[in-house]
Amino acid sequence: MTKWIEKLDAHGISHSGLIDRYYFQSIYFREPSGILVELATDEPGFATDESLETLGERLALPPFLESRRVEIESRLKKL
Repeated sequence: MTKWIEKLDAHGISHSGLIDRYYFQSIYFREPSGILVELATDEPGFATDESLETLGERLALPPFLESRRVEIESRLKKL
């Protein structure tokens, strides 16, 4: 991701810097017409806090959102 930051900086494109999203890292910037673009890594991945065998059986939240679990779950629609 540092290469992308260097490229954006070299072209004078304002960006968010590297943001840790727990399951992946992202950089955000706007393209010339204003559309927000996200570049994200594949890792560490969604198996960070649960096993591959049980992946997706419950709502997993990154630590920074855990305090909002009740609110987030109340807005989800049943599948």
